[in-house]
Amino acid sequence: MITRASRVVLILLLLFASLTASFADSAKDKLAAGHIDEAIAELNGRLSSSPADAESSNLLCRAYFTLEEWDRAESFCRKAVSLDPANSLFHLWLGRVYGEKADRVNFISAASLAGKVRGEFERAVQLNPKDVDARLDLAEFYLAAPGIVGGGEQKAREQARSIATVNPAREHWVYARLAEQKKDATTAEREYHQYIDLSQGDAEAWLNLALFLRRQKRFDEMEQAIVKLSQAPIPKLDVLFEASGMLYRAGRSYPFATELLHRYLAAGPVEAAPAFKAHYLLGMLLEKQGDKAGAAQEYRASLSLARNFGIAQQALNRVAH
Repeated sequence: MITRASRVVLILLLLFASLTASFADSAKDKLAAGHIDEAIAELNGRLSSSPADAESSNLLCRAYFTLEEWDRAESFCRKAVSLDPANSLFHLWLGRVYGEKADRVNFISAASLAGKVRGEFERAVQLNPKDVDARLDLAEFYLAAPGIVGGGEQKAREQARSIATVNPAREHWVYARLAEQKKDATTAEREYHQYIDLSQGDAEAWLNLALFLRRQKRFDEMEQAIVKLSQAPIPKLDVLFEASGMLYRAGRSYPFATELLHRYLAAGPVEAAPAFKAHYLLGMLLEKQGDKAGAAQEYRASLSLARNFGIAQQALNRVAH
């Protein structure tokens, strides 16, 4: 029999669990929506009262990741892993942080960090073998890294075969990137089209073809692929943001890029392309089209979500004077 006191304790425990879950959802929602300042404040508040909260530590890592504050991101991702070492996602995010840091340091430091990247990605895959994103990140590491730090073509191919058991379409992304590394553009293009066909023409597959065409400096065809992307099923909304950014960087079709960004923001931004970055990019596009007032409005919208986003402040200073 459950005593009255036991029932009270049970109710309190259930209430605490409910509040904890609600908090995590709230912070995660804010992070996903790109409300970075609010997410960081909420997560820091939670960690000040519950320092051993692994989920909040991981979310805070990801918030600093979006701001490109790599040292802070690393600190909280490492904390999340130490608190819950069996969580595949936590290892994946720590590996991503190490990867970003490795891209920004000298060769000796990069070599040291590369081992950490490999270790975290391999651990993520070991813990969750069916996580396609983890396997793709690991395959990309094997593709990019020299053998001395654990890279290699055969390792990448092994990941591709494992990916095929879960998502046959994305296997071909690995083969396409391998062909590009060998400067075999014909094979690479064929593999990207295989990816499109097996995905039934989804937008992410078209995005990857467009990225390939941009690297090949085939800009008209790149733009045609982005048109196809805009008409395709969209499993991940951030492809609209990425396509818009690609057009901006290539100096192509600013009105079309603007349309894609408006569509993205209207659909509801996601963590992979946070709203504060989308507003900043929209400001840059409007500025290119001579709309300084509209650009300033977008830069202010960006800063309202992430006040320390320095390039948005610089851009606002530029158009507001």
